[in-house]
Amino acid sequence: MGRYTGPVCRLCRRMGTKLFLKGERCFTPRCAVEKRRSAPGEQTREGAGRRRISEHGMQLREKQKARFIYGLMEAQFRNDVDEANRLKGSTGQRLLELLELRLDNAIFRLGFADSRAQARQLVSHGHFRLNGKAINIPSLTLKAGDTISWDEKSAKTNYYKTMIASLPKRPVPQWLELDKNSVSGKVAATPALSDIDTSIDTRPIVEFYSRR
Repeated sequence: MGRYTGPVCRLCRRMGTKLFLKGERCFTPRCAVEKRRSAPGEQTREGAGRRRISEHGMQLREKQKARFIYGLMEAQFRNDVDEANRLKGSTGQRLLELLELRLDNAIFRLGFADSRAQARQLVSHGHFRLNGKAINIPSLTLKAGDTISWDEKSAKTNYYKTMIASLPKRPVPQWLELDKNSVSGKVAATPALSDIDTSIDTRPIVEFYSRR
């Protein structure tokens, strides 16, 4: 299953919650979820009901929601679940930690990009350095102590100049440290559950993959 390339606002309406896929628009009244509460194709006439979703359907829905939020393809997401299973502790908590520690997610959390999709594009185009070294792998898993900085050439672009004028755009989670002077970020610690604001229930996700 490939990465979804259609209208991203449609995904938010389908899931019935904000997935924050449209950048700054998601934080304004123009958000499609705010303007249109019903899901695509949902009957809205009085008296119309919804079909009851099976347990498997609920598990699939939660899995898809997590995939859409972090922008992962099915194989990537399944690998993260398998890795979370191998780690000690709660599989669900370890899964969220792995998703949050992705390089593209950290760049989004630091406010260097308006969305995770934009962060992936910036990394792929070589705009960042990790611990001083050039990097172009958005899915790279970070660890405590890692530092993220901009490439010198990228600091001359119009996007960079516009971006730094509004830092920080959003609250930066406690597991990350933003240095506005050097326009860099550091992984201060492993993300705690209280630091993760995504509305993902990992229990049905773990159950979904345990059926294999």
